[in-house]
Amino acid sequence: MQEISVKAATLIGSEIIKLGNEINQKIKEGHSIYNLTIGDFNPKLFPIPSELLNHIIAAYQEGQTNYPPADGILELKEAVSDFIFKYEGLRFGGDELIIAGGGRPLIHSIYQTLVDPGDKVLYPVPSWNNNHYCHLSDAQKVEVHTTAENGFMPTAEMLAPHLEGVVLLALCSPLNPTGTTFKKAELEAICDMVLAENKRRSGKEKPLYVLYDQMYWMLMAEGKEHINPVSLRPEMKTYTIFVDGISKSLAATGVRVGWGLGPANIIGKMKSIIGHIGAWAPRAEQVATARFLKDDMALQNFLNSLKVKLQIRFDGLYKGFIALKEKGYPVEIIEPEGAIYLSVRFNIWGKQTAEGKFIKETSDINQFLLDKAQLALVPFTAFGCEAGTDWYRISVGTLNADEIGELLKKVEIALEELR
Repeated sequence: MQEISVKAATLIGSEIIKLGNEINQKIKEGHSIYNLTIGDFNPKLFPIPSELLNHIIAAYQEGQTNYPPADGILELKEAVSDFIFKYEGLRFGGDELIIAGGGRPLIHSIYQTLVDPGDKVLYPVPSWNNNHYCHLSDAQKVEVHTTAENGFMPTAEMLAPHLEGVVLLALCSPLNPTGTTFKKAELEAICDMVLAENKRRSGKEKPLYVLYDQMYWMLMAEGKEHINPVSLRPEMKTYTIFVDGISKSLAATGVRVGWGLGPANIIGKMKSIIGHIGAWAPRAEQVATARFLKDDMALQNFLNSLKVKLQIRFDGLYKGFIALKEKGYPVEIIEPEGAIYLSVRFNIWGKQTAEGKFIKETSDINQFLLDKAQLALVPFTAFGCEAGTDWYRISVGTLNADEIGELLKKVEIALEELR
């Protein structure tokens, strides 16, 4: 007799965390590896703002250690509301805003609030974790496979044929895993599509909502601009739920402060779900984040410094892989537009290593890069792509900028041996 639920028995853990843990174990055993798998920051290279750290310490010293309200402390909700209005021009009231322990519980609560068992959820592939949230919600996955030509971003033309019965469209920009973003005309077309579909349903069917994950929006690459559905089409405020927070913009992945923005009736139900599972952000961290967000100079100084560090890594890797391609090596890379990621392709199918092994599967590429270049990356199979992909995510938050040249040289030497 089965001892656990079918849902638990069939749930797959995070492929990225599993891979990252395996690589970290090899590093502990003495292997020299460039571990660019986890979408995280090395605190030695990317510390959180010193002002935020001091605010956290002060909040604990003040005794800010009891339960916070399930939807967040008032001080932080007001600070977030002002922050979003100042930088995105959007105004959300207290009942349209919720605080939680990072983005994950927010996304889970959105799914739980909007999706009944058997409902359809539409999302592009590659994308982060939507397959797992569908599993946890007993939803029907409707996956639209994107292409490198569009920077792996979905278009209205791709999505439109799949709208029937869909209650949630999950979008992300800048996109994890690709580091690419929506362009204005593309997102406008998607917004118009969603508005037209909801007009067609006009109360006869459940509405079509958009989950808009913009956790990386403060980390746009140089010369790139972030856009969102509500700024482009104000009518989209009725149908859009934002996921945001400090995890990536402040290099504070372990501090666990995120926020959701959306229609009051949806946010209210998310509050109940997050309250029941206890997924609120710790009170002291909420107090500290509220104080930091009000310090505009400290925020700007930190973001400027962080983006310079990221741009150095973007430029070094992008130019390096372009140089390899120009030398005739079978690699491709997409220009980074935001977040902490780059998309790189190793088109080495059918190639043979010095030991006589042929590259036949994605796992063969993984092992080749690890053995020959000491390089650990995440294949797009971890983001929903089918086995056989040769596209990979590079995460730069743990990369020492001084090691970029050495890393690229090792990749070149590894590729040189293939025949």
